[in-house]
Amino acid sequence: MSNLLVFLFLLLILFLDSFLSKSIKKVTFKGFVYANIISTAILLFIFKLLLPLTLSFFGNAEVYFVNSFGLPFNSGTIIAALIFVAFFYYSLRWTQKRNMVNLNTGLLAVLFVLVGFSSWIMIPIRANANTVINENSPSDARLLLAYYNLEQYPETKLFYGPMFSDVYAGQDPKNPFIDDKPKYERDYKTGRYKIVNFWKDARFNSNSNHNGILPRLWSSEHAANYMNFTQPLKFSIKPSYRSSPQLQEIVDDFKDDMNQGGVTGDQYHEFFKTYGTYLDIEKPTFWSNLKFFFEYQIGYMYWRYFMWNFAGRQNDNQGEYTILDGNWISGIPFLDERRLGNQSQLTDDALENKARNTYFLLPFILGLIGLSFLYSQDPKRFWVLLSFFLFTGIALKVYLNERPFEPRERDYALVGSFYVFALWIGLGAQALIQKAKSLLKNAAVPVAVVGICMALVPFLMAFENWDDHDRSNRYTAQSMAKSYLQSIQKDKGAMIFTIGDNDTFALWYAQEIEGFRTDVRTINSSLLGTDWYIDQMKRKTYESDPIPSQMTHDLYAYGVRDVIRYQPVLDSVRWDIKDLMNWISSDHPRTKIKDLLQKTGREMNLPESQLEGVFYPTNKIRVPVNKENVLKSGIVKLEDADKIVSYIDIDLPETALLKNQMMMLDILANNDWERPIYFTGGSYSDAEYLWMKKYLQLEGLVYKLVPIETELGRDNPYLMGRIDADLMYDIVMKWDWGNSERTDIYHDPETRKNGISFRSNMARLAETLINEGKKEKAKAVIDLALEKMPYEYFGYYSLLVPFVDGYFRIDENQKAQELTDQVANKYSNRLAYFESLDSDLQYSLGEEIITEIERYRALVEANLKHDKKAKLEEVLDRFVIASSPFKYLYSDYEFYTALEDVVEGYYLVGATERAQNLGNLIAKEYSDRIRLFQQFTKEGQLQLIDRIKEALMDYRYYLDRMAYYDNSPEFTTWLNQYEQDVALFTEILTQEEN
Repeated sequence: MSNLLVFLFLLLILFLDSFLSKSIKKVTFKGFVYANIISTAILLFIFKLLLPLTLSFFGNAEVYFVNSFGLPFNSGTIIAALIFVAFFYYSLRWTQKRNMVNLNTGLLAVLFVLVGFSSWIMIPIRANANTVINENSPSDARLLLAYYNLEQYPETKLFYGPMFSDVYAGQDPKNPFIDDKPKYERDYKTGRYKIVNFWKDARFNSNSNHNGILPRLWSSEHAANYMNFTQPLKFSIKPSYRSSPQLQEIVDDFKDDMNQGGVTGDQYHEFFKTYGTYLDIEKPTFWSNLKFFFEYQIGYMYWRYFMWNFAGRQNDNQGEYTILDGNWISGIPFLDERRLGNQSQLTDDALENKARNTYFLLPFILGLIGLSFLYSQDPKRFWVLLSFFLFTGIALKVYLNERPFEPRERDYALVGSFYVFALWIGLGAQALIQKAKSLLKNAAVPVAVVGICMALVPFLMAFENWDDHDRSNRYTAQSMAKSYLQSIQKDKGAMIFTIGDNDTFALWYAQEIEGFRTDVRTINSSLLGTDWYIDQMKRKTYESDPIPSQMTHDLYAYGVRDVIRYQPVLDSVRWDIKDLMNWISSDHPRTKIKDLLQKTGREMNLPESQLEGVFYPTNKIRVPVNKENVLKSGIVKLEDADKIVSYIDIDLPETALLKNQMMMLDILANNDWERPIYFTGGSYSDAEYLWMKKYLQLEGLVYKLVPIETELGRDNPYLMGRIDADLMYDIVMKWDWGNSERTDIYHDPETRKNGISFRSNMARLAETLINEGKKEKAKAVIDLALEKMPYEYFGYYSLLVPFVDGYFRIDENQKAQELTDQVANKYSNRLAYFESLDSDLQYSLGEEIITEIERYRALVEANLKHDKKAKLEEVLDRFVIASSPFKYLYSDYEFYTALEDVVEGYYLVGATERAQNLGNLIAKEYSDRIRLFQQFTKEGQLQLIDRIKEALMDYRYYLDRMAYYDNSPEFTTWLNQYEQDVALFTEILTQEEN
């Protein structure tokens, strides 16, 4: 794409130099527009017509000559190439003989484009070499066309197409289905190409009522985020449901909440998903699309990136549309404070972030000077460069049509635009030199101006950017990949399911480039939904054997078994997983939706692609456990043999299985516990663990599937799997950390994020070791975690709280206290920064502030558990002081009652007066809450009796806790107040009991 935009740039130069210079003496804005329209038309001709049609011609010729004339495979491609050569040879000779200069030149131009494009032949050559990493496998012209058209990505419409509201509207009433593309594959038995998919009416059509011009708001997956940016979608109850008073009440209540401004995009989305069947929901307006385009796609995804490069950057954290992360800054306080709030009380983390780069707008200003200078000196080149700037910037944003929010920052896509502005910066220096020479007649002036410009712009930018762009001596990415692979059993044919790019690419690098642990089969579960990737998994790779599978290519080809729907025919029966896979892999008519509809007498008005689809008749599956294989493969240690279960029962979704899930079950069914199966843990979705979260064992950074049941964490369901402490200890202590502890390297966001898995898993290991009485090993694990992931560089301070608790438990009190102080400083400083902001900004950051307070509270609670070992009074004081300014973000009742543990802590350390002062406030909140119910009538109180009883129970529980520490007159006052409050409801409570 970038190369084509450069081509546009060259066309524009040629057009302005030749045509405009002859027809228009002076370059005007009108001429500039004409030049861009013509150049863009040529670009679209090449990009959207010439190249796709060329690939399509080769693909169709291959199928035609092979299928129609019985020629061998690849003959059609060769014939198509010969046709091209003959066409250009004879057409160029013909036009040359007749002196048709313009047509001859046009043919040559097209030929040169095709010659340049011929470099793409390397892609199918590489694909046909069956390299290990061969995404999309574009091995012929048809597949190369799909690769060229980016068909692996969601389809976007630039000028007219569906909006995100289509997800609530259902299928189009007139044309519910549209055709897919026929997928041709080679049939080596017949020597012909055959269509493997049912392509007619194979895709759901968008609802035509939700199509519109310039569909910027297009992705149904991002509906909630869109509605946070734009005005709410208008909706009304469908006429056929307006007689329902219950529905009318629900809609009216929701509209009341809307009018009060308390509805978020997520709440809109949930409401429309739940009640969309009964509502007429309008599509986003054209103005909403424009608003999103200018506010987000241009303002946030272009202007922000542009200013990063020429004004300054706040930090390297991904922007989430708040003042905290990912914004541009200048370093000029009064300018930055207008947009980002108080800059004088920023935290150390904010100020010391290596990506915090400030240029004081100097590059930006110098570029504007250069832009103006170029216009005055050479308008023709000004318009050419301006066009290149706009096409590699704004026009690219139109084309990309980005969604909120992208998985990562996308500034790299705009580098062409930034290059142009860098040229203007250079011209700005030239402008200053000329201006200085005209004012000061001195030979040294140009040298001085160049020196000043160099110091204020490129040298300043290099100085600011060096530390966060220097990749030298940093090996954290490689070490992370190796740590994953080191966590896996060696030479057992192990398989590991990864999920997205971040979980996969690092492992691919370690295996492909460094040849590390090539005995492990890496399986990307996302790609496992594509036929070409399944084919690759069925080949031996390095030292790893193919995946165990009974599914043959014809059973999972494109368009075949993409979705397997659930039909509860045998709902009470629990099938062996092998029976399930035999059913799914069978082409017997009884496995098809068509046969089910016929037998049940239902209508068969579905497209062939759905009628020929396979269903599964029960979602209750049993996975038998081959104990002999489990022990032989080392999946479970011999000493744990008595814990092995005979089978594992899983419940599949009562909706459908996707192709990748089908293949994961296929691998599981045919493995029979001969090879260890692992998961990277990059998701908490049940499907990513084959619906067997209770049968995992955490080993280093990965989860191994083991036939031993382990309940999920009671307080934290994200804590999955059992831990073999000794085994995991040996793994962790052998990790290669890639100098992550060095202070002179740049700990980029991904390095810091990877620390989450390392810390949380090591914390779990340390806790298990402590529980088993292995304190020395636990100390070694915690020490290692803090040494290799220093808190100053890895952030995510809430993950350090388990280490505080661990140090206390092994009587390393000094270390626990030091770590507490370090983490408390981070929380206190950040809350102090929030306190310095205006109230409007504090409200907008309310969720962030509350999250920070609750994380701080977890640190306090870790110290409360070890009151005799901690510097508890100091910890409690700091927390109360730091959190009190934000009690308005809670209700007074929620804020104060959440401090009951703090009161207890004050009693524990003998700070009785503080305990009583704070305890009195809590008691008052309980009393006030109880007395609110007194405002209701007796009938109303009876309706609220459960809430009254619950409030009284909470009130009493609090007093009972405090009674253990306090029998003073002050506490007696609280008890007396409680008795008075209970007396107010004696009659109601007695009546309710009777």
